[in-house]
Amino acid sequence: MIDFQNKAFIKLRQADNQTYAAMLTPLLTDGEGIISSYVSVRDGVVFTNKRIISINVQGLTGAKKDFTSMPYSKIQVFSVESAGTFDLDSELELYFSSLGKVKFEFSKSCNITEICNIIGRYVL
Repeated sequence: MIDFQNKAFIKLRQADNQTYAAMLTPLLTDGEGIISSYVSVRDGVVFTNKRIISINVQGLTGAKKDFTSMPYSKIQVFSVESAGTFDLDSELELYFSSLGKVKFEFSKSCNITEICNIIGRYVL
């Protein structure tokens, strides 16, 4: 899902939090809960109250999955760009200490203000 060389990502759309609940529950820490979930074709991004988890479904069957955990505490700067008239996607750019920039693109239907609020709540 996250190609740390390219850093761009297929457009995400809002998903029900139950989409990834069963898969992620064993990975969540005490007191950690899912706030918001987004899905692309096969991959996804989940915002919890402690971190962002990207899910990269691999292989033909999708049995192999990669989970990348990005704690809010490592975010130094973030930028949100809303969708426009001709540019139909919203973008979230996160700058992590020692990692660099990670970029997520969301479909126009996503509430980018809510995403910005989530990031701000846990980073600031």
